Amino acid sequence: MSSPLLPACLLLLLASCVPTPPLPTLGQVPQFQLTLETGIPFDSHALDGHIWVANFIYTTCPGPCPMMSHQMHGIQNSTAATPELKLVSFTVDPVHDTPPVLAEFATHFQANPDRWYFLTGEMERLNDLGLNAFKLNSVDGGLNHSTRFVLVDARRRIRGYYLSSDDGFPKQLLRDIRQLQSRPS
Repeated sequence: MSSPLLPACLLLLLASCVPTPPLPTLGQVPQFQLTLETGIPFDSHALDGHIWVANFIYTTCPGPCPMMSHQMHGIQNSTAATPELKLVSFTVDPVHDTPPVLAEFATHFQANPDRWYFLTGEMERLNDLGLNAFKLNSVDGGLNHSTRFVLVDARRRIRGYYLSSDDGFPKQLLRDIRQLQSRPS
């Protein structure tokens, strides 16, 4: 006598054996030098060998930036057991977002300074990163910016974009982080 559950169990077993395709490579982030919220120079070599999540925000934003920073805080908490994962928030308002302003913002969002960096610097450098490296937005004083999060692998390759307004984005981002951790490529 055969069980109708047996074929379903076999299908589940086979489905779990199907390899997940590798994440696409969507770009490359060049080396850069900016300034941390502490006022100390930041060299992106500090990120080499680490998976990291980036976003663009500004501290006086009345719209999505506080929500994005709250979401980044959630990512920080969800990955607490993975201290090698780094988080990077670039300002799109370097005129206002000086290191002391970013430091206060970081404190408000309970950023772990060993993992979550808030960066400012020359507008030209930030613009080059936002527009040419991340392919998200210009940093030109206009304060318009993307609300996407970016997943970057240990070799500074962009492996995913996640729209902060999508309900399922944190789960997908965490899944993709785990995939990169388990199968670096």
